[in-house]
Order: sequence, then structure tokens, then C-alpha cells
Amino acid sequence: MKYLIGFGLVAAVAACVQSAAMPEASEGAAIFAENCAQCHGAGGKGDGPWAMGMTPAPADLTQLSSGGEFPRAHVLSVIDGYDRTGLPGQDMPEFGLLLKGDTVPVDVGDGVLTPTPRPLAALMAYLESIQQG
Repeated sequence: MKYLIGFGLVAAVAACVQSAAMPEASEGAAIFAENCAQCHGAGGKGDGPWAMGMTPAPADLTQLSSGGEFPRAHVLSVIDGYDRTGLPGQDMPEFGLLLKGDTVPVDVGDGVLTPTPRPLAALMAYLESIQQG
């Protein structure tokens, strides 16, 4: 009986760790397709069906990395609407309220794991996966 209880506790902890793991880029791709592709395009290049005539034009999200470094903290803050400093125009909607949910630990580049809503972390993982530069 003692072993059965111990096994149950181990299984419960493993399930919690599994659900708190960083999401895969494929999870973020679905969120991107639903919320971002209209302006940024299916491939993230800023050429979505709503992009024509937008001033400023939607950003090419495949070129966010600078010197091989993906700016995780900045990307998260722009998506959720917290910080748009230095961005031309302010036409992008704030998605922070849409990207709520259970949190996952995300290292934004400073070595500290920050609790981040899973959908927001998934979207960031997808954007990181499509970098071309």
C-alpha cells in the first residue's frame, strides 16, 4: 500500500511537470494562424491579406533575431501589449487578454524562469522557430 501511494505521488508530480513544460512551436503555430496571419501572413513575412495599405506595414516576423539572438522578452512584451517602445505606429492590437491560461516557466534570456501564460509562450516558441536571419 505504501508503494502504491508513493507511485501515485510520483505520477502526479510527473503530470504537473509535463503540463508546465515549455510548449512546442507547433502549438504556437495554431495560435499564430488564428490571431496573427491576417496581417503578418501565413509565413510571418508581413504579407497577410489585411496587410495591403496598412501604414506602417506589418513587421516581417522572420527577421526578429539580431546576431543570432532571439529577443524573447521584447517579443513577449510586444505581443501582450505591455511594451511597444520604438515600434512605428501603434496599430497592432494587444493580445495579452486573449493569451491567458496556465503558466509555464520561460527563460527570457536572463536565466530567470518567468511564469508566462502557456498560449503566449507557445506563440513566442513559434516565432523563434521561423527566424531566418
